[in-house]
Amino acid sequence: MANEKKPEKIIQKWQNYDKAHEARDLDLGAAGRGVWLVKVPKYLSEKWKNSKGNGEVGELNITRSKLPGQKPSVKFKANPAVIEPKPGESVIPEEYEFRLTGVGDQNLVILSQHPVMTDPVPGVEPEIVSEHLSIEGKVMQRAECCPVANMRYSKFKKTQIESQNKPQRQVMHTDVVINYKPKTDHFFNIEHKQKKKNEGKKTRAPVDLVKDMLFNAFEKHQYYNIRDLEKLTQQPIAYLKDILKEICIYNMKAPHKNMWELKPENRHYKEDA
Repeated sequence: MANEKKPEKIIQKWQNYDKAHEARDLDLGAAGRGVWLVKVPKYLSEKWKNSKGNGEVGELNITRSKLPGQKPSVKFKANPAVIEPKPGESVIPEEYEFRLTGVGDQNLVILSQHPVMTDPVPGVEPEIVSEHLSIEGKVMQRAECCPVANMRYSKFKKTQIESQNKPQRQVMHTDVVINYKPKTDHFFNIEHKQKKKNEGKKTRAPVDLVKDMLFNAFEKHQYYNIRDLEKLTQQPIAYLKDILKEICIYNMKAPHKNMWELKPENRHYKEDA
């Protein structure tokens, strides 16, 4: 089923590609107008986007130098009404300066794209019928809008650094009180003690009896580990090891590492045919 849908997606993709590159009319009425391409801080651009209407965002002061070949001094002061902080926001800088840079050999233009709506009809919602493309001007100057290093900017940077370094997880005090009753002993400890009490302390059987049990076990299997022999004989491990050292060998190498087997003089295995 997945392979059947792929051709449809590819066709749809190429249709969108052709639509994006189809020939359309371009308004060149303002193509000769010179414009500046200015890079502004993100916090300032967000304030401009959220400003109501097409009001004034600030004042631009351009002072030309009297010396030949010197770049003009460009300063910008934001409109206090536009950059006014909302509840919970920090105060952003108000004064900025433009650092001018040349365009070089680049040929940059500003394009705009506006939707063309249908004529208003009572009771009918207007629809987009086409798009109006136009050139707003040619870039003559590039600049970077940088805040002026004053007390307001220092306060803004301090608040910004504190918010970035603020830990996301914090200890908070709650009024919910939960009382836990302490226990003198837990269930698993009581169960273990009861099991140990029921089994009782292992008593040492006579050596000859333990050897008979071991020989009977080794008639069934050639190799055993100490835990299995402990379960079979029900003897303390220290006492059992002393008897095993007398009649058995402890293997230190593979393939039967950490296993016990009878000594050669105690073996009576039948040879294979």
